[in-house]
Amino acid sequence: MAVISFLSGLVGLLAMNLVLGPIAIGLAGLALIRGTTRPGRAGLGLALGIADLVVLACLISADHTWSWSLG
Repeated sequence: MAVISFLSGLVGLLAMNLVLGPIAIGLAGLALIRGTTRPGRAGLGLALGIADLVVLACLISADHTWSWSLG
């Protein structure tokens, strides 16, 4: 669960912040509660999940949109 949390948080920074951010947070919390052998990876997943939601909040407040583009 810790690795999946990390990967979903990492991908969530680029795409589907609203979906992958909470998934990363939830899986990281479960992994830490269950005593994972990779607490660092779970912590990174938790941090990236929170960062996903922060990026989404900044995006919504700046552009008034739910998606972003580089153009």
